[in-house]
Order: sequence, then structure tokens, then C-alpha cells
Amino acid sequence: MSGLHRALVVCLGVCCFLMIGTAESLSQSSKNMNAGKLNTKPKASGDALPGGIKEYASNNFALRTDLPPDSANELLDRLEKMLTRVSKYYGKPNSQIIEMNVVRDIKKWPASSIPQEAMNSILQEGGITISSTLTQRNGLGEKQIAAAKSIVWAVSERGVPQHEAIHAYCHQNFGRTGPTWYAEGMAEIGQYWREKDDSIQIHDEVMKYLKKSQPKDLLEITAPGQKTGDNWQNYAWRWALCQLLSTNPNYAPRFKPLGMALMNDHRTSFEDVYGPMAKEISFEYLFFLKHMNQGYRSDLCAWDWKTKFQRPRGSATPQVKVVANRGWQASRVMVKEGDKISYTAIGEWELRKGDPKVGPDGNDNGRGRLEGVLFTDYRLSEPFDLGAVGEYEAKMDGNLFLRCRDEWCEIADNQGAVTVRFKCAP
Repeated sequence: MSGLHRALVVCLGVCCFLMIGTAESLSQSSKNMNAGKLNTKPKASGDALPGGIKEYASNNFALRTDLPPDSANELLDRLEKMLTRVSKYYGKPNSQIIEMNVVRDIKKWPASSIPQEAMNSILQEGGITISSTLTQRNGLGEKQIAAAKSIVWAVSERGVPQHEAIHAYCHQNFGRTGPTWYAEGMAEIGQYWREKDDSIQIHDEVMKYLKKSQPKDLLEITAPGQKTGDNWQNYAWRWALCQLLSTNPNYAPRFKPLGMALMNDHRTSFEDVYGPMAKEISFEYLFFLKHMNQGYRSDLCAWDWKTKFQRPRGSATPQVKVVANRGWQASRVMVKEGDKISYTAIGEWELRKGDPKVGPDGNDNGRGRLEGVLFTDYRLSEPFDLGAVGEYEAKMDGNLFLRCRDEWCEIADNQGAVTVRFKCAP
């Protein structure tokens, strides 16, 4: 297996839905697992299974693994922290223990102990969540989910257990995981989750693929009829869309209700929710793909769609505060081709904590320099230098946006701000 395939196959998770016949078999399984809730700290049970496999338990997980005790406890700790964030996001605490089987060395596991569908995924260094759903009819004769249970099988690489645990949480608590684009996109976000760090940190090969590829159309990513476990490239696009929608403040307020509706089988879709914002979201999606890198923060680079713009007239001197740790920020100044605008920027900012502060002219390398861009009809001009003081002649019509020049993936640690004043040039 190639190094590239080994690195990327961890992105693949498979969710199988199996119908079971009676409530008795499902409730017995849930009853047995719920007994583990008495364990409040990760610890070994003391009873080793064949091959050196041990059982561990935490508040929300029952883990069977051949990992060393320290690694098993560390994995449980990460899973618990991730689940806390996920359940807070969905506003729904986990309702039953999530059963995890995590494999480091498959030779230590008796072949008869691993279901065939799980074996296939593990041999490909991936994972699978085997889910059972019990339905019953209500008084109107409509089918409703009465109970759901999931069992995870995953290789021990850092991201795969987290990815599959998201599937298990969603299925056990909602009875569904939603359409493939949503289920796998959100599971990928769970795979990459890190405590108190909202910056993008994904597999380097996935980043390279997204950066060099022709952007996939949004409606192609969300098209119905897709199947889980197809290929890592599709997982990468699903991650990109869900990452943007879940972290960009322009779209996040609609994204969570959309996800809840999809997992509750309501009749809605990506197009229904975001159709009225099609131009805006398409613009930001392409902007995201162009500028993202390891360390990129979607929330800091969100576009301002609300600010009103107008042309400076007469002696008016509009001003705007531009902060260092944000992307393009609205100046409120509209220009027409040929307009001449004079400006003055006052203040300081720093590009890294502890670095010397610089003014709007930036440092010797041009980093930290005040720069501008014109936005018109969902297109951007090439960025242009401004600096502390000068006169700008517009090369086209548009709304003026400003920022502190820095690498897009490094703006989060910037500090400070400058105030920019504009005036019509004589």
C-alpha cells in the first residue's frame, strides 16, 4: 500500500444501517453498555481478552483495544473531550454508551472476533460504524425510530476513532446521520478536532489535493444518492464544505438547524437553506479554497455582506478601524473608475505576539502593510498597496476593502489596529 494511500485512507468511514427484528435484543445490548456509566475515569477493567486485548471505560465510551494502557486512556480522554463539544454543538447530551473497538495490530485479534464488514475496513486502515435501528408505527401508522445502537470498529490512527465516534453519536442520539455529504463532512471535522484550537489542521495530502484541484461545484458535493465509503477525494470536498459552513459566521447560524433537520429526516436540503445566499456562499467557498492552508481560520476571514458603501463627497472624511487579525474589512468607501481618494492611516499592529510593532507601512518585507482590494459583482481586483498615507486612483468601480497584509494562515495571532481616514482628492 502506498504511503499516500495509507495516509489518506483514514479519511474513509463507512456507516451501515441494519434493521433488527425485536426491541428485546436491542434493549439488552443497551442495558449491558449502560452499566459502564458507573466508570467516571478511563481505566482498564483488569480482564484481558484473548490476544492481549483489554477493555476500558469512560463516561460515554466502552473501549476494547490492543493499544497500550497509556494510549488507550489518552484516546478515551480525547474522545470524551470531542463528545463534549459535539453534544454541546447539537444541544443534545449523549444518551447511551458508544461501543468502540480500536485495532492497532490486527494479528492480536482472533479473526472470529471481528465482523467481516469491519475486517474489510480495518485491512484498508479505515473504520466502520455498524448501526442498528428499530422502528415502530405511531397511531397514524407512520414509522418512527424507537431505538438505535452503533458499534464502532476502527484502526488506531489518531483520526479514525474520532471520525467513527461522530457517526455513532449521531446515529444513537438522532436515529440517523443525515445524507452522505453531511454525515461524512461532519465526521471529518470530528477527526481533525483539537481542543481550544479552531484553526484548520488537516492531512497534508488532503490539503495539497484541495489546493491543486479544480473546485468541485457545491451542488455536486451535496447531490443526493451518494454512498459512504466512496473515496477520500469526495471526503475531502465534504469536509471543506462543512468546515466553511460550520465556522463562517455568515452561514453557521443556518448550518446547525439544517443538520438537525437532516438528521431528523425533515424535508429540507442544502439548496432550500442556502439558495437565497447562493452568490455569497459561492464567492466565499471559492475564496476559502484559494486562501486556506494549515492554520487558516474561516471565522476570521468571513466576508462583510452587511456594511453599506458610498462615495466620499465634498469635505466629508469617512474613517474606519482596521484590525490586524481579520481578513478583508469593509471601508464603507465606494469608488468609481478614475476617482482619486486621499487617505491617512494612524496606529500600530504586530504580526506575532512579542514581535516589534509596525505601522501601516509594514516592515522591510512588506508584511503588516495596509493594503486594499476592490469588490464588484462578486469579483475581486488584485490587491494593491496603500500604506500610511497617500492617494489612490481607482482602476475600476467597486467597494473598497482593507486589511493588514500577512499570510492568510497566520493572521490569528496578529494584534493591534489602525484607523484610516479618507477624503476626496482635489
